[in-house]
Amino acid sequence: MSRILIFTGKGGVGKTSVAAAHARHSSLEGKKTLIVSTDMAHNLSDIFGVSLGKTICRVEENLFALEIDPNHMMENEFGDMKDALIQMIKSSGAPISNVDHLSIFPGVDELFSLLKILEIYEAGDFERIIVDCAPTGETIALLKIPELLSWYMEKFLPVGKVALRVLAPISKAAFKIELPNKAAISDVERMFLKLEALQALFKNREVTSIRIVAIPEKMVVEETKRNYMYMNLYNFQVDGLYINRILPSDIDNPFFNEWIEIQHQYIEEYEMIFGEIPIYKIPWFDRDLNGLVGIDLIVKEVLKTRDVFGVIKDIQGETYEKVKGGYILKLNLPCVEKADVKLHESLTDIIIKIGNFKRNIPKPSTLRNHEIANAKFDEGILTITLLEK
Repeated sequence: MSRILIFTGKGGVGKTSVAAAHARHSSLEGKKTLIVSTDMAHNLSDIFGVSLGKTICRVEENLFALEIDPNHMMENEFGDMKDALIQMIKSSGAPISNVDHLSIFPGVDELFSLLKILEIYEAGDFERIIVDCAPTGETIALLKIPELLSWYMEKFLPVGKVALRVLAPISKAAFKIELPNKAAISDVERMFLKLEALQALFKNREVTSIRIVAIPEKMVVEETKRNYMYMNLYNFQVDGLYINRILPSDIDNPFFNEWIEIQHQYIEEYEMIFGEIPIYKIPWFDRDLNGLVGIDLIVKEVLKTRDVFGVIKDIQGETYEKVKGGYILKLNLPCVEKADVKLHESLTDIIIKIGNFKRNIPKPSTLRNHEIANAKFDEGILTITLLEK
């Protein structure tokens, strides 16, 4: 079973260098390792000093790299589904230009990047997969796509199956929309199964971990706190924080004294926020971290003496607990105030909104006849009690 580490963080904090160092460290341990970039502004080629394309390339022994091209994936995989979606949009009369390019719709590029990672994982050719993601907001959007689209498609697919049998002959006239043909529905159903597999993979705490890269600066601290909270909202395992570009405390130069003190304050804040989660402190090296020689500095100074690929089993995730008359759902939501948590319920979902993010948690089938009786938020834990109607 492969191990997947996903690196995220605010733009400019050195996320790609840290991810590349893990890939390098893994390869030096004799593990066949792949580093994947899902950031449209790829720079793995710059880090490793090699030319990368649309296919997996060998960097050196046990180390391989891929810069994902989602448009290439969309054209070469799920072709029937893509054509069907385009036709449905066109025939609906929606005032959307450039419909032939599905990438104009939010989330499509990211979706096909994830599908490529799933394909690589399922092939089983690599022992470790390191994912270098786009900056924070795009990573959150990327990782929540499978759950979000599954939620919509689960409601769409039964209608689609009936529509093919009953409505297709009259769809153009009665509904002014052209439904997908059977081949396309088959592809849509295949996509749904892939989305389910993606959810299972990225939330499998034995396989996938989220690692956050940061630096000791005020704006980055605040974004890192939000990032950490949102990852927990969607039930992803965050099991590592990397504080990059730490100035050495023994600099003999008065100019840096205040900077060093400021950094120490923010490092202490990180340590308080992340509690028992492993924290890795990366010094501000006196050279660019380009090429294998550069990233080897991170390997030697930070990673080599730590078990950075181990699975941490005692980090609490989303849990259901059976109690008398119903169930209790608990979610870990760090770095959030009680007043910012909004909780709603529909017939089939528990809906949690924090800031600009909303998560619809489908009720398991055994809880469809249950409803929220009460909820409380205390010390970063949201506890929801569901009782039978």
